[in-house]
Amino acid sequence: MSQRDLFIKEFRGESIGIISSQSTSDELFQNEVLRPILKLQNDLFIASFLNNMSKNKIDFNTYSIEKKIAMIENSIQKDIKFGNALKGMIIGLFTLEEFSIYIKNSSNLNKRMMGMLIERLKSQIQLLEVI
Repeated sequence: MSQRDLFIKEFRGESIGIISSQSTSDELFQNEVLRPILKLQNDLFIASFLNNMSKNKIDFNTYSIEKKIAMIENSIQKDIKFGNALKGMIIGLFTLEEFSIYIKNSSNLNKRMMGMLIERLKSQIQLLEVI
């Protein structure tokens, strides 16, 4: 294992979530790789989302909770450039081995990543209110 891979695994921390003998390979990847990265990058995701709202001249603070939730979902699912930037923030913290696993199943793992990220942002909606 390369120095970079060792550093990344140490930097990200331990697995998050339940891992059992019945876990699928996608669940293993989610709990061992994706969850620690999402936790580590959380502040960056919030800052990126707020920047995206600002760039698009969207006054996020004036929206109802329901509209804010819809904005989070739409900005990640429909704004391809923004979604790809977020994916890059996650993929950049993969080891080479994890990247090879990812490219074999990128479609499913992308759905999982983006779904988890949307839920993470929605659960922190109060942090997304710009002062």
